[in-house]
Amino acid sequence: MIVKLPDGRTLEHHGPATLKDVLATTNKELLKTTVGAKLDGEIVDFHRILPADATVELIPLDSPEGASIYRHSYSHILAQAVRRLFPGVKLAIGPAIEDGFYYDFDVERPFTPEDLEKIEAEMKKIVKENYKFERLEVSKDEARRLVKDEPYKLELLEEIPDETVSFYRDGDFLDLCRGPHMLSTGQVKYFKLLNVAGAYWRGDERNKMLQRIYGTAFATKEALEQHLQMLEEAKKRDHRKLGKELEIFFFDEEVGPGLPLWLPKGAIIIEELEKLAKETEAKAGYLRVRTPHICKESMYIRSGHLPYYQESMYPPMELEGVKYYLKPMNCPHHHKIFAAVPRSYRDLPLRLAEYGTCYRYEKSGELFGLMRVRSMQMNDAHIYCTLEQFEEEFLAVCRMYLNYFKLFGIEKYVMRFSTHDPKELGKKYVNEPELWQQTEDMVRRALKNGGINYVEVPGEAAFYGPKIDVQVWSAIGREFTLATNQVDFAVPRRFGLVYKNAQGQEETPICIHRAPLSTHERLIGFLLEHYAGAFPVWLSPVQAVVLPITDRQHEYAQKVLQRLKDCQIRAELDSSSHTLNYRIRHHQSQKVPYMLIVGEREAQSEQVAVRLRTGQDVGAKPLAEVIQMISEKIATRSAELL
Repeated sequence: MIVKLPDGRTLEHHGPATLKDVLATTNKELLKTTVGAKLDGEIVDFHRILPADATVELIPLDSPEGASIYRHSYSHILAQAVRRLFPGVKLAIGPAIEDGFYYDFDVERPFTPEDLEKIEAEMKKIVKENYKFERLEVSKDEARRLVKDEPYKLELLEEIPDETVSFYRDGDFLDLCRGPHMLSTGQVKYFKLLNVAGAYWRGDERNKMLQRIYGTAFATKEALEQHLQMLEEAKKRDHRKLGKELEIFFFDEEVGPGLPLWLPKGAIIIEELEKLAKETEAKAGYLRVRTPHICKESMYIRSGHLPYYQESMYPPMELEGVKYYLKPMNCPHHHKIFAAVPRSYRDLPLRLAEYGTCYRYEKSGELFGLMRVRSMQMNDAHIYCTLEQFEEEFLAVCRMYLNYFKLFGIEKYVMRFSTHDPKELGKKYVNEPELWQQTEDMVRRALKNGGINYVEVPGEAAFYGPKIDVQVWSAIGREFTLATNQVDFAVPRRFGLVYKNAQGQEETPICIHRAPLSTHERLIGFLLEHYAGAFPVWLSPVQAVVLPITDRQHEYAQKVLQRLKDCQIRAELDSSSHTLNYRIRHHQSQKVPYMLIVGEREAQSEQVAVRLRTGQDVGAKPLAEVIQMISEKIATRSAELL
C-alpha cells in the first residue's frame, strides 16, 4: 500500500489495514494532523480497511476536505450534548456546511440563548473526554431497532437502498451516518455555537418546524477567532439589518414571506438602477417592451418550462375553465413579441429588454432576505440573432456586465460556464445532442476569442442550452449569482420563431437570454453589503442634508434646500430641536454622503460648511461650488465623495 503525504512524500505499508493502523505503525504524528484519506476519489476515514494494493492520499486537517470532515463530526458532538441535556429530544439531520455545521432537533420548546451556552459547555466536556469515533455496520433490521424511537431517522433509514447501513458511535452517543469522521472528539478543539433558527423538516413548509442550531469549527484557535471577527463584521453589513435601519425595504407576514415591500428610499435606488440599465441598453441598441404578469398554462407547456419549473411556480388560477400562472420568467412573452410581426435578417440582431416582475415559489427554508425571494424584478433581455452574429452579441453581453462590475467596484467574481450532462438528455435537458455540442462549442470559442477566463461546470446548464453564470462574493464572503448569459437553441423552435434570410428562406434565430444586473432584489441586497449601506452619491436615496445651527438660519437653509432640489440633487432639511452633533451623527449613521451645515457666517456669505459621512470636515465652500461638485459626482456615477 502506498500512502501519499501532503508534502509529496510517500509511505509504504504491506497488507490490508485501516488508515489508523497504517499511520500508527509508520508515522504516529500524522494521526494528529490527518483527518482522512482519498481512495479512488472517495473520501474515507480512519476506520475503512484499505486493500493491500491501494494508493491513498492523506487529507490534512487544514484542507477544505478536512474541514468538512471535522465539522461533520462536530454536528455529532452537538447532537450528543443536546441529547444529554434534553433527553426527550428527537434527532433529525446534522451535516457540515460551508464554514460550519448544524443539527436539526425536534424539541418541546425553542432553544434559548441560555440553552446554547449550556450546550456549548457540554460540548467542551465531550471534546475533553476525547471519545473515539467508531464505525458500526449493521443490517437494516438491526438499524430499525436502534432508531425505533427516532421518527426522522426511521424515515431516512427507509430511503437507504442498501441492506447494510452504518452508524457512528462516540462515547454514549450513536447516530445513523455514512461518515466519514475524525479520529476522536478531541482531535479538533476549536469551535463555537452561533445561533438557533427554525427549519422545516426537509425544507418543506408542510412539515413540522424543527430547531436548527448552527456552529462553526476550525483547526486552529487563530482561524476560529478570525472567522468570528468576520462574522461580527458580517452582522454589521447584513443587508437585512441595513435594509431596516436605512429604511430601504421590509417584509410583512400578512403580505407573505419572500415578497419585499420597497420603502421610498428603496424605490429611489431601483429607479437609479433602471436609469443606468436603460441608458446602457439604449446605447447598445436594445428596445424596451412590457408584458403582463400572468400567462395561460398552454404557453408554458409549449415553451417546455412547465415540466422543469412547475415546483417553483405559484399554483395556477382557474378562470372560465382556463388555467393562468403568475409568470416565473419573461422569455416566453418576449418570444411572442418576436413572432408578432414578420422578421427579416435585416431586423437582426433584435434586442428586447424589460424590467419584468416574476414570481417563483421558493421553499420557505430557502428564502433569504433579498437574495432569495418569491417576487423579483428582473433586469431581463432576449437577443435574437443569426449564427454569424452570435459571438459578437454574446461577448457584448459579457462586456456589459464587466463594465457594470467596474462601476460598482466588484472585483471578486468568477465566470462559470455551465454545460449539460449527456446522461440527463430527455430528462433534465432538451434531447438534442448535436445542438448541445454545437452551442457549447460556440460559447467556448467566443470566450476564448474574447480573452475571458472561466470555469467549466458540467451538469448545470439550463434545460434549453448552455449558460454563463457570474458568481460574485460580497464583502462578508457570501457567494451569489449576480449575472447570467444563456444560449437558447430549443425554445425558439418550439414557438416557431423564424426570420427570412438573404435568400428569402426561413431560419430559426438563436436566442441569448441575459440578465447582467440580476434582479433588483438580489443586486440591492448585494450592494447593501458591498457598500455597508454607504452607496455612491448617485445611488444614495438622500444625497445631502441641510443642517441649520439655530432657528435664525432656517430661512437660508430653506433656500439652500431649494437650490439643491432645483439641480436634481436629492436633499432634505433637518431643523429638528436636537443638537447639531446629534443630527450629524444621525445622518452619518443613515449614510448620507454630504451634510451641509449653515450658521450665521455661511448665511451671510452664501456658503455651506461641508461634512462628509466619513467624518471628514471639508470646511466652508460657496454653495454654487458645492452644488457643482455634487452634480458632477452624480452625473459621472463616481464612487468618490470629493
